[in-house]
Amino acid sequence: MFQSFDSHSNPAQHVPRLVALRAELAKRELDGFIVPRADAHQSEYVAAHDARLAWLTGFSGSAGFAVVTSDRAGVFIDGRYRVQVKSEIDLGHFTPVHWPEIKTAAWLREALPEGGRIGYDPWLHTRREINEIERGLLGSEIGLVPVETNLVDAIWKDQPAPPVGQVRLWPDALAGESAADKRARIAALLNRSEAQAAVLTLPDSISWLLNIRGADVPKNPVMLSFAIIEDDGRVAVFTDPAKLGPEIRAALGNQVTVLPPDALIPALTNLSGPVIVDPATAPDQVFRLIESMDTPIREAADPVIMPKATKNSAEIAGMRAAHLRDGAAVADLLCWLEARVPSLADDPLTEIDVCRKLEELRLARGIIDISFDTILGSGPNGAITHYHVSEASDRRILPGDIVLIDSGGQYPDGTTDITRTLPMGNFDPAVRRPYTRVLQGMIAISRARFPRGVAGGHLDALARAPLWAEGMDYDHGTGHGVGAGLSVHEGPVRISRVSDIPLQPGMILSNEPGYYREGEYGIRIENLIVVEQAKSPDGRDMLGFETLTWCPIDRRLIDPALMSPAEMDWLDAYHARVLAEIGPLVAETTRPWLDAATRPLAQG
Repeated sequence: MFQSFDSHSNPAQHVPRLVALRAELAKRELDGFIVPRADAHQSEYVAAHDARLAWLTGFSGSAGFAVVTSDRAGVFIDGRYRVQVKSEIDLGHFTPVHWPEIKTAAWLREALPEGGRIGYDPWLHTRREINEIERGLLGSEIGLVPVETNLVDAIWKDQPAPPVGQVRLWPDALAGESAADKRARIAALLNRSEAQAAVLTLPDSISWLLNIRGADVPKNPVMLSFAIIEDDGRVAVFTDPAKLGPEIRAALGNQVTVLPPDALIPALTNLSGPVIVDPATAPDQVFRLIESMDTPIREAADPVIMPKATKNSAEIAGMRAAHLRDGAAVADLLCWLEARVPSLADDPLTEIDVCRKLEELRLARGIIDISFDTILGSGPNGAITHYHVSEASDRRILPGDIVLIDSGGQYPDGTTDITRTLPMGNFDPAVRRPYTRVLQGMIAISRARFPRGVAGGHLDALARAPLWAEGMDYDHGTGHGVGAGLSVHEGPVRISRVSDIPLQPGMILSNEPGYYREGEYGIRIENLIVVEQAKSPDGRDMLGFETLTWCPIDRRLIDPALMSPAEMDWLDAYHARVLAEIGPLVAETTRPWLDAATRPLAQG
């Protein structure tokens, strides 16, 4: 299994760790310490070595942080995790804090009205993050103090070693461009901006740039590393050299130098400026080291981010191929699940059983890994937006349950992410209304046409409008960027009210509105889409979306009376394409089910 179902949250462990951290605070003469979810690369999924937040608090979500003082321990979580966090932390010692509604600085001002010294590890926080907190603390007596040794590391006696995953090549045929050409392209960007070099801190940027893939982080095929690219295209990579075998070294060529991690600090303090460093992604410590030598810094976005986000035709072709195999695997699962419904009373089926079956089906289609831990929530567990089933939480699936399955795979040619929601037999008909509204939002994004220059923030309301009309909403973004054979959650583009980055052809995003009723069920429908040029009758420069995901959307939960003719036409056309695309790929036993699942909606 790629996914572990072990439960790592144990209050009997986490409370003594909190006590030990407070003792360390006193020893360092600090009044508080910030414990982020992130590693030095701001990875969403972190290696075991960097799982400090989960080790301290028990919270296992992919975003959040804690702030610990002598008498308080706040766990800051966004809307995706407000149900989950309550089941994972000891509420007698840790307090959930609704973030970003409550800012770090505001919480600190209330917790330490007389002032204090708050420690932070400058390798684990971006410059922008630290600046924002410091602005919020202006006028108070509270100061942020960078520490040389992370306080959690100081008390974590059996902390795992940093990972040394082996690197593999990403073929030029899938990349659509050689690594040498990519380096030349980024070097040209540096020259146009009159910068001597850029510091790269995001592992997916480095992996994309060098046409390599790694195995340091679960689910994301990246190599944990830092890099410096110069204006002549030369690159120095800072990582454990044991990760790269002779074949990789030969493919990288003599313009790429691999150095051990401890060579990074001397390299940063010997740069000639101006140096591009991204304040949104680079550690505060990178800035501090370069500034210590008075080297000019140009704060700008990582120069690799936008080229990586804008996929070329070869990358899109790989993603299309991966999605066909993945859609067939998920269709096989949905058929298998429906066949199990009549025997649920006598032949128990649990959430973990379904996760294992899905991995089995994807393995048969050639996955290298899953792209994230499968979110498989039945009944009330479906209302936990990023629910992670464990042996402790594993629930028996019951007749009448609504089951939400959000999953994806890392294939040799692409990355997938798909969500489907389905009923297990007879269900409460009241579910049809919110399900249909979610589907209408997904269709609205799929059908959207918009002028070049429009950002994800402009489109987000299209997905929410049907739910808003009912007084409903969801507490997550409508869509995130997706890498091509890289991270399933890729910045910087997204469909979210806070996103102001214009969409461009080649950008791949998820389209996943949802609705969650705590204690009862969750609904989410997700396809991946790619921005493409769209036709305009008057020659305007218009964009739209091509759908990449082909798998039936459950028709039993739809209330056709709520849908417009255009929405019904879209769904029928989508299902006709599903049948054509994955019909030849599904198991023989799945084909009759697929024929029925893709019938026009009017046929019932």
